[in-house]
Amino acid sequence: MKPLFTTLILFFGLGLYAQIPFVQAEQINAWRHANTDTVYVVNFWATWCMPCVEEMPDLLKLQHDFAGQKVKLILVSNDFKKHIESKLIPFVEEYHLEPYVVYMNEPTPNDWIDSVNPDWSGAIPTTWIINPRNGKETFHEGKMAYGELEALLRSVLD
Repeated sequence: MKPLFTTLILFFGLGLYAQIPFVQAEQINAWRHANTDTVYVVNFWATWCMPCVEEMPDLLKLQHDFAGQKVKLILVSNDFKKHIESKLIPFVEEYHLEPYVVYMNEPTPNDWIDSVNPDWSGAIPTTWIINPRNGKETFHEGKMAYGELEALLRSVLD
């Protein structure tokens, strides 16, 4: 009975891991030019980046506070690919980030960071807020407190 129980735990336990979609650089332009009235709050981060982790509660609060509006939080992980299973997935599960996290599956960040903003040094955390409907967007490199995040979001809303 014990081996069957262990097998069932392992089998069903595997399904608990977060499914993290991989995105390519062209997704950046898809967010920018989407035919939608949804405003995207796109945050570039990594589990190994302490300011990124410290900023996470404020990003989640922003998503919660604007849940009644068409605002979508997207957390673009820049973790090392070899750490997806060992670090990213456990982090996503621990903080219940499943609906928000995607993984930037590009080997060289320099090939796509200019697509976001040509002035971006590539440092994280970085937040890019896009309103495809009115063409407004804003960009901030570095950690922000909730008030700063909210002000940036409001600056692109109609």
